[in-house]
Amino acid sequence: MARNIEIKAKAKDLERLAKRAADLADSGPEIVRQEDTFFRCPDGRLKLRAFPDGTGQLIYYRRPDAAGAKTSEYVVVPAANVGRLGQALSAALGVQGLVRKTRTVYFVGHTRIHLDDVDGLGEFIELEVVLGPNESPEAGAAVAERLMNELEIEPGDLIECSYVDLLTGDLEEQT
Repeated sequence: MARNIEIKAKAKDLERLAKRAADLADSGPEIVRQEDTFFRCPDGRLKLRAFPDGTGQLIYYRRPDAAGAKTSEYVVVPAANVGRLGQALSAALGVQGLVRKTRTVYFVGHTRIHLDDVDGLGEFIELEVVLGPNESPEAGAAVAERLMNELEIEPGDLIECSYVDLLTGDLEEQT
């Protein structure tokens, strides 16, 4: 499985964060509207991400619910017919919840900075440091922590769980 180091935090001032991210970025911004349907999954999380053009991605991931830098293992599969795939997964597994967001993405080296406006929740920032095959989680965490400092993300703003957990109130640990 692919791996990344991830942090998520409540954003106090998305406009200020966008300016800081733009100053740090090698490329971006890319603005994407996403609708993530989360399915009941006994081990980790499974979501179907739909884009406005009808395409999407099936994404399975495992990561601990903890504040700060955490390792996420994931598999992403392109999906051409999101509607039909969503019907099949809903029937087989049941739906845990739905997350709709507008995501602005900046790229800094092998890190993606996501500025998210999540329907029903508010504004957040997420850092995803994509790890190379031989890169240690500690090296990725150091990159995430450096960017946290440069973006002035405060430890008290860190979020432990996923957006779907915040929306549904399901805060039990899922690994």
